[in-house]
Amino acid sequence: MSDKHFISHALTLARQAIGLSDPNPRVGCVLVSGSGEVLGQGHTQEAGGPHAEVMALRDCRARGLSPSGATAYVTLEPCSHHGRTPPCADALLAAGVVRVVVALLDPNPQVAGEGVGRLRASGIAVDVLPIEDEQALAARELNLGFLSRMVRGRPWMRLKIAASLDGRTALDNGQSQWITGPAARADGHAWRARASAVLTGIGTVLDDDPRLDVREVPTARQPLRAVLDSAWRTPAEARLLAPPGEVVLYGLDAGLDPAAATRQKALRDQGAQLTLAPPNARSQVDLNFVLQDLATRGVNELHVEAGARLNAAFIEQGLVDEVLLYLAPKLMGPGRGLAALSPLADLSQAWAFSFHDTTLLGDDLRVIARPPGRARF
Repeated sequence: MSDKHFISHALTLARQAIGLSDPNPRVGCVLVSGSGEVLGQGHTQEAGGPHAEVMALRDCRARGLSPSGATAYVTLEPCSHHGRTPPCADALLAAGVVRVVVALLDPNPQVAGEGVGRLRASGIAVDVLPIEDEQALAARELNLGFLSRMVRGRPWMRLKIAASLDGRTALDNGQSQWITGPAARADGHAWRARASAVLTGIGTVLDDDPRLDVREVPTARQPLRAVLDSAWRTPAEARLLAPPGEVVLYGLDAGLDPAAATRQKALRDQGAQLTLAPPNARSQVDLNFVLQDLATRGVNELHVEAGARLNAAFIEQGLVDEVLLYLAPKLMGPGRGLAALSPLADLSQAWAFSFHDTTLLGDDLRVIARPPGRARF
């Protein structure tokens, strides 16, 4: 069978690491003999656990087979540094692998070509797919969050919205359950599970008391829940503070305000992490700071479910990498819009997006749109 076949199989394995491997990338590995027999396979485990290459080697040996002389098909360049685990490049060398096919180079400054370089320096034949190869692009898509954190120092930011055909996310009285159907809601939870963190604003917390957890699909871990709360108004009994999973709140320095200090203590007593953020020009939490801080926490993909004002703030500051929009085939009339954008003087000033994917989910339409060229970093 061809290299393309085995890289495709490795990509299928890598997808099994979604919701498991963060903050590490999602990687799959297949070991193949010279005669085309699959000797072992695996994908990256939870942080601190074995990487894909080690899992494939373990699988090979568990079958009573030898990896000596095999070709390793890996969706991301084998690491060359000691992190939570030893270098995977060294593990492949020690196993006697004679060839490695890599779908995508790793931009992590601790790797960045050194894994491939180490293998080649030891006499291993290494082939790296061209950057525009279909399977290289698939490996990129699978790890856009990790690549974003490594290259840009911030997560890949996905803005999720459920709306009617006329762009309403709720009635005037705030009622929004349910605009979309069960299939769309389950799909939304699958995207939550994929993310490292789910973020909302204090307005949504006070209006809807959301849980922001993953409930409708299986998940190996709950994503971090983050709230932008300038004045620390999140109620101590808010549902999103309930376990399992961690919560971080971003707010401003309250100075000597005793009431704010009392609220902060109550939130800490509930297990929330409180992080002081710098204010922006409107005396609100600075969004760039939040994204950078989340990156330091190992957040690869950030899933935002917020109200119209916060949605608009992210859009107008150019921070949205992807819009995940669920459109229900209904008209709601007056109600709450999906983004409270500032008025424009001319259509040429409109925020432009390109359709990346459209999928029917039950009666609803899922649209994924990105600013042109956003994934090219």
